[in-house]
Amino acid sequence: MEETNLNSYQTLACRKCGRWVDNVGETAHTVICSYCVQLLVGFPEEKTVKVSSGRPVGWHFMNEFVDKKGNVFHKGVEQPNLKGTLPPTKISKPKVKTKRRTKEQILIDRHNEKKQALKKAIKKQKDFLNHNFGD
Repeated sequence: MEETNLNSYQTLACRKCGRWVDNVGETAHTVICSYCVQLLVGFPEEKTVKVSSGRPVGWHFMNEFVDKKGNVFHKGVEQPNLKGTLPPTKISKPKVKTKRRTKEQILIDRHNEKKQALKKAIKKQKDFLNHNFGD
């Protein structure tokens, strides 16, 4: 196991602003601090949020799509000569996908179903013994 020598690191002043930078390797002659690097590179830009066009997902793959303004599109290409001639396309909501159940959840559901069936059978037997036939 190799031991690290604490004296193998040095402290140097930043080349741009003069701030002290710790843990610089032995072979380094000059250094630039993190503040100066950030000023050189620039601040990261905020991600812009996409504005919805009001059209459904995959509208440009449809053979024919008419938006609310009456613009007609054939496979995503606008047809200005057909504008306003067709009624807007009715958009159906996408199907909600059912989540896959875990094996444990399947076993729990099966157990609950058996328990309900057993309760029903017991009630039926009690009704039979008490002379309650299908009432």
